Amino acid sequence: MSRLGPIKPDWYLIFIIAAGALATVLPARGEAAVWLGWLTKFAIAVVFFLHGARLSREAVVRGIVHWRLHLTILAATFAVFPALTVGFSLLPAWITPPELAAGLILLGCLPSTIQSSIAFVGIARGNVPAAVASASASNLIGVFLTPLLAGLLMHAEGAISPGSFWAIIAQLLLPFVAGQLLRPWIGGVVARHNKRLSLLDRGTIVLIVYVSFSSAVVEGVWSRLSGLDLVRLVVICGVLLAAVLAITAIAARTLGFTKEDEIAIVFCGSKKSLASGAPIAAALLTPAVAGVAMIPLMVFHQIQLMACAVLAQRYAERPDMEAESG
Repeated sequence: MSRLGPIKPDWYLIFIIAAGALATVLPARGEAAVWLGWLTKFAIAVVFFLHGARLSREAVVRGIVHWRLHLTILAATFAVFPALTVGFSLLPAWITPPELAAGLILLGCLPSTIQSSIAFVGIARGNVPAAVASASASNLIGVFLTPLLAGLLMHAEGAISPGSFWAIIAQLLLPFVAGQLLRPWIGGVVARHNKRLSLLDRGTIVLIVYVSFSSAVVEGVWSRLSGLDLVRLVVICGVLLAAVLAITAIAARTLGFTKEDEIAIVFCGSKKSLASGAPIAAALLTPAVAGVAMIPLMVFHQIQLMACAVLAQRYAERPDMEAESG
């Protein structure tokens, strides 16, 4: 019987929670908030430039041959997920707190993660090359589709800032395209220093959380959200993840995919990217709304990691086909 290794703390999540806590007791105000806001905009542009330099178009092109699998994953990510979150946002206030409706819709529109999706597919002994291609394609498409889809679905919420379109162009799309164009020259350098640059990515997310939460706190978010609202949110995120996991698994089996392909569909189709979500929220939404909108994403992010870790291990323990036939 295998033993469980020591449980390591998730320092990334700890720092994110700490940033929200710091903003609650010591929010940025006045001139400091203005300067931090400009710093955040610059950091977001740098992060998306690095996203563009990292994403391998070759991996996406290689995966096109498995188009049925990728279309299934993209449908789960950008159609099924948004439909479910819009449905949750329309539930009565005693189920879904109205303050969190915009955040739930944004969550549904985000692309899949790359690193954790591939890692879980690998642990579960699934189709890793397909996962690489689909996760990369999801993020590539998400840079363009997520802001448009979220803007369309959240327009009725009144959460979209007036200059959001140009902010998305300047902060997200232009740096991303520049990174993709310069990838032949800087891709190797970015890959060699990926660990150090990932600290910049994560540091930017922590900064975004602090600045956005500060604005939300100044606007009185905690007078509008209660502890019971957060409990409801945890339940909603758990139900949402369970529904998507079930839908993707059933769809994969109904469409006749192999077990390895099913694993790629389940894990890539059920993930949502915190790394993409925080910058997009900061660019797309008014500052106060962005702080609240990140709460569902942070809660869902942690739940998906814990649940998918267990599910990946269950998949990994399945008997090999060779052993079954022998």
